[in-house]
Amino acid sequence: MKNPLLFILIGLTTLAGCSEMGSKDGASVSPNGGSGTGGSMARFAVAGNFLYVVNQHSLQVYDVQKSADPNSLSKVSLGFGVETIFPYNNHLFIGTQTGMYIMNLENPAKPQQTALYRHIFSCDPVVAQGNYAYVTLRSGTSCNTGPNRLEVVDISNLANPVQVHSISMTNPHGLGIDGNLLFVCEGDAGLKVFDASDPVKLKLIKTFEDIRSYDVIPNRSVLIVTGKDGIFQYRYGASQQLTLLSTLPVEN
Repeated sequence: MKNPLLFILIGLTTLAGCSEMGSKDGASVSPNGGSGTGGSMARFAVAGNFLYVVNQHSLQVYDVQKSADPNSLSKVSLGFGVETIFPYNNHLFIGTQTGMYIMNLENPAKPQQTALYRHIFSCDPVVAQGNYAYVTLRSGTSCNTGPNRLEVVDISNLANPVQVHSISMTNPHGLGIDGNLLFVCEGDAGLKVFDASDPVKLKLIKTFEDIRSYDVIPNRSVLIVTGKDGIFQYRYGASQQLTLLSTLPVEN
């Protein structure tokens, strides 16, 4: 019999969303804390022996201790328009078209809702670092009534997330943060890099207009960018410049 987990992961790439192209990224998180390295447009995350999958309406949990025989454990209904999942500090941040769910993993087999941060109808990737979560809201194929902006949410009290800053954007997609650098994809409008040393007062450092970007994964001074033109790796650092390391073109 073929591995049913394989079918689960393959199926993730066909889930409908508000993006132009389905994300194949997953993210990982230590069951004892830590941040993931997956993209902000990911639809699944792994923590210890558990796989967390979001579809249009729910969060599904699988025990994958035996990879050849994954066991479905629980399902949490989240309404409609569920899009993305990002793991951070023993929590799952789940983006939907109407808000961001914060789910705790104290019992990893049965995630529990800690809070729901609501926003107006829009596409909604999310990442988190420290006491702040960063959310991009944009118009898109299935959420074309939404705004185009970047929101900063104070999550120091996870049970009561509060918006503390917002910036108008062109058409923001995925995003990623590493230390004081926040990378925000603007689709055909390029890639924006912000100074996030003060999250409440983000400062735009530079816009790379020639980088058509859909999602990013920053990790140890290497930035992986996905977009219409392919997959790119860039080196970044204190100079706040991007140096191209490699290119994997794709045919449109």
